[in-house]
Amino acid sequence: MKYFYDTEFHDDGHTIDLISIGIVAEDGREYYAVNAEADWARIKKHDWLAANVVNQLPHPGEWKPKEQIKREVTAFLLADTLPELWAWFAAYDHVVLSQLFGRMLDLPEGIPMYTHDLRALIDYLPDKHLPQQKTGQHDALEDARWVQVAHAYATRAR
Repeated sequence: MKYFYDTEFHDDGHTIDLISIGIVAEDGREYYAVNAEADWARIKKHDWLAANVVNQLPHPGEWKPKEQIKREVTAFLLADTLPELWAWFAAYDHVVLSQLFGRMLDLPEGIPMYTHDLRALIDYLPDKHLPQQKTGQHDALEDARWVQVAHAYATRAR
């Protein structure tokens, strides 16, 4: 089953700190979580993150500990068949996903050690135009929904 996902994160060149993750399954299920254990003091000082990501997050009472996110993401991705992961500019998203479990080698059996990159796929298409994301840019779940829409468009265009 295909899973389309996005993460929002703080990257300072040394660490990548998960802010939020959104996943949309091909069967219509959705998952969204905000990391309560992120370094919120640093994140809120980052002008771009404060203006584009933090302002869209749900109330802090809805945020979850990283261990809970890890368990829920595992259950979500392994609920059915072997997951096929897709993201837009997927490299960082896959690192952030992997770091939920520690190292990439610590990914649970059944979760791939790579994510298909929709952006790379677009390079091979004659029509590189994709539907615009109408709302919620930099909201991980809204972005994941757009990845699903863009993937459907791109794979029909072949």
